[in-house]
Amino acid sequence: MLDKAPNLYIKARNLSLLGALLLIGTSAYFGRIPVFLFLNTDGGALMDQFFKWATWGAEGWVWIPFLAIVFGWFKKDAKLIVLNFLLSTLLTQIPKRLIWDTITRPIASGMPLNDIHTVPGVVMHAYNSFPSGHTATAFTLFLLTIYLFPTKWVFSIGSIFAMICAYSRVYLGQHFPMDLGGGIIVAVMSVQLSNMIHQKISTRKI
Repeated sequence: MLDKAPNLYIKARNLSLLGALLLIGTSAYFGRIPVFLFLNTDGGALMDQFFKWATWGAEGWVWIPFLAIVFGWFKKDAKLIVLNFLLSTLLTQIPKRLIWDTITRPIASGMPLNDIHTVPGVVMHAYNSFPSGHTATAFTLFLLTIYLFPTKWVFSIGSIFAMICAYSRVYLGQHFPMDLGGGIIVAVMSVQLSNMIHQKISTRKI
């Protein structure tokens, strides 16, 4: 429940929000293209392959093994986990598809294509840029896991996982940094709202 949320979860939530605000704030101040170009660097063949595979860690299908594993420990919180999945999906896809569907990704933004570092074999997308769905998934999984398993090692591994998955979207040229900020905010909202709804369901008298 939110009023009894573990301290590590609160720390993770607040740091995530701070990161989101920095990404969105710097993009608003300096412009989304300059900030993107600053972070979209060419790390060489090894880094190309690393981030090409790392981005798969935040694909939607990752929820399947996560649900299967966590259900084994937290069957009583099954509703909470499913709520996080549903809200994260809805809060990402509705804005991307219906509200900000014309917001361009880097390759369709008008900047010279030669300025964008891309990785061979990665299919590039042109629209539905904000917010980043991969980032929303990665941070939702991180925040939900630290809420259920409030330990330092989960915090450390989970935060590294979320940041790598999120940054992979900029490294691969798929998203602007401000899109990552939007994805993080979606993750925080998903976990917070899921907890509120789950709390009401759990305390409701039948």
